[in-house]
Amino acid sequence: MARPCDLPAVQQAAALLLACTLALLAVQLPPCRAQQQQPPSPGYYPSGMFRPLGFSEAYRTLWGSQHQTVSPDGKSLTLWMDSSSGSGFKSTRAYRNGYFGASVRVQPGYTAGVNTAFYLSNSEEYPGHHDEIDMELLGTVPGEPYTLQTNVYVRGSGDGTIVGREMRFHLWFDPTADFHHYAIIWNPDQILFLVDDVPIRRYERKTEATFPDREMWAYGSIWDASDWATDGGRYRADYRYQPFVSRFAGLKIGGCAADASTGCQPVPASPSGTTALSSQQEAAMRWAQRNSMVYYCLDTSRDHALYPEC
Repeated sequence: MARPCDLPAVQQAAALLLACTLALLAVQLPPCRAQQQQPPSPGYYPSGMFRPLGFSEAYRTLWGSQHQTVSPDGKSLTLWMDSSSGSGFKSTRAYRNGYFGASVRVQPGYTAGVNTAFYLSNSEEYPGHHDEIDMELLGTVPGEPYTLQTNVYVRGSGDGTIVGREMRFHLWFDPTADFHHYAIIWNPDQILFLVDDVPIRRYERKTEATFPDREMWAYGSIWDASDWATDGGRYRADYRYQPFVSRFAGLKIGGCAADASTGCQPVPASPSGTTALSSQQEAAMRWAQRNSMVYYCLDTSRDHALYPEC
């Protein structure tokens, strides 16, 4: 058998050219998305700083009591929606800043129009002029992913001047397959949205008019948002598939209640305790936005000068 060095010069040159071309392509082509399924480590895990709270310890039923059940140990909650009602709960105390997290699992299948939300709000205290920080899992149709939507509303501005307009993500995991932890860190200078401790969005304080600074409560709910939740309302809740079930566990709160002393310190958003995120957190957030963000910064119809986040 001939050795490679015994090949005619033309064949050797062709083999060398092919090898070099393949090597060049390997350098120039980005790795396929399938190889980038997990974000880099954020290096900071604030969810581990707080213990899960019992439902009766920190929350109460807000509406739809017949559409929720609490686990025997009081640490998890199942909410469901059917054609008669959805359901919701609310923290027993108001807060002026803090860490607010919940592990959530939503159901697969046809869930269009269904909104599973974990959020902060003072809508009952300031109706029509309220503040809100949202994390919402928007239902879908089979074969399409759930969408995680984040919002910041300030003094009722969400539908008007668009303060903190919705930023949407198709997550790097299936939110129906297991529980994942969704959290908000709200402190006096920024709001950080996290999924499994990975920062996905950072909303900074620019002016008093664009940042919520009044006390808020933590809420969880499942409700019919057919008018807009799935493809702008194209797909609506179909009650042939009812009940629609969402499960909450690992409810965590840490921070300063509205009646806490002035010496109460906000929960740090980074390991340094400063406003700036660590380099690892920044890298993880860039990865999440590059690989999972599907709306807001990517909407070319909007003037991005109005959105410093972009």
